[in-house]
Amino acid sequence: MAQPWQTIDKAETPDGILELRRRGKSDFLIMINNRVLMNSSASRSERALGVQACDLVAARKNPRVLIGGLGMALTLRAALDSLPALARFVVAELNPVVAGWCRGPLAGLTENAASDPRVTIVVDDVANVIAEAAHAEQKFDAIIIDLYEGPGSAPDAGNDPFYGNRALRMTAAALAPGGVFAVWGENTDTAFEKRLAAAGFSVRRLRPGKGGLRHVIYVARVN
Repeated sequence: MAQPWQTIDKAETPDGILELRRRGKSDFLIMINNRVLMNSSASRSERALGVQACDLVAARKNPRVLIGGLGMALTLRAALDSLPALARFVVAELNPVVAGWCRGPLAGLTENAASDPRVTIVVDDVANVIAEAAHAEQKFDAIIIDLYEGPGSAPDAGNDPFYGNRALRMTAAALAPGGVFAVWGENTDTAFEKRLAAAGFSVRRLRPGKGGLRHVIYVARVN
């Protein structure tokens, strides 16, 4: 008989009750209002997202990477492993409790990626961090968006803060020449691909793994 899930921590957020649940020693869920947001045993697309984005900038001198959404830090771990010691990472996470989980009960999943000295975690909306970089002299070599809802959830193609036309132009401005923009999504979104192209990106769509539920990764590069 499978072990039951146990809630080991919870926090109130503007979007509802955020929970961390565990089953056994290394099986975790992050949930909000009883909806599963992340499952540690179904994470191949999150890991592939970090690898695919960072492999394209690994040859650069001291690459800078922005990750939007910490989650279980699985994408962050993959990104850390893909880049040299002088790379630097900024992770924008809205809920500070998530950072605490990644440094606490979830740390064993990622060799404590959230506490790596190359990593700075800021409690902020990643859209704000992108906007600041767009108007700053120093740009990012890669921007990775690993949020709970991908571009298929965008209700307003023009004004969506992450996947809309304006947001994509801002992201292009926040990247160094030839920089990489990688996005996790639940399903293919051809309208998003067209918006990326219109914002000046070349786009590849990937579905990591074989069999079972295969999420989508978009890897776009500034032309």
